[in-house]
Amino acid sequence: MSRSFHLRNLLLGLGVFVADQLSKGMIDKLPEDYSHTVIPGLFKIIHAENPGVAFGLFQNAAPFFRDLLITASSLALLVVLGLLWRSKQSARTGYAMALIIGGACGNLFDRMLHGKVVDFLLFFVGAHSWPVFNLADSAIVIGAGLLVIEIIQDRPVPAPAAATAPEELHT
Repeated sequence: MSRSFHLRNLLLGLGVFVADQLSKGMIDKLPEDYSHTVIPGLFKIIHAENPGVAFGLFQNAAPFFRDLLITASSLALLVVLGLLWRSKQSARTGYAMALIIGGACGNLFDRMLHGKVVDFLLFFVGAHSWPVFNLADSAIVIGAGLLVIEIIQDRPVPAPAAATAPEELHT
């Protein structure tokens, strides 16, 4: 794998991390009850803090559990980073892994430094809403989606059934 490919992926992951941290920093300066409607009936920017994991799960978990989560996340991140650096992959897989790593680093950094993650993107329809998320979460989901596409498109096509020779049919 070429150095330029690694450098591109590294820069993409770093770009995701920086954009995530800048956006969270801007939101974190806003009041805790901040809410701005961007698209009425569909999308708001709000200020939410999530001490739990994805989608607000385990918000009231013991500190030991959060420490365990940070440790496990750090180890998983190192494994994925090693796989990205050492394995041969398509450009799409490299970009997907870079998005996932950049997003995971952004959220992990926040959990380690602040004990929580700032979320601010809220999509909803009527009374139904998607859990609030941030740019790091978006990068992780987009990266995972790219990996799914890669897996689906990389499936080997089954060989057509061998035609039976006419003489074999009459024996």
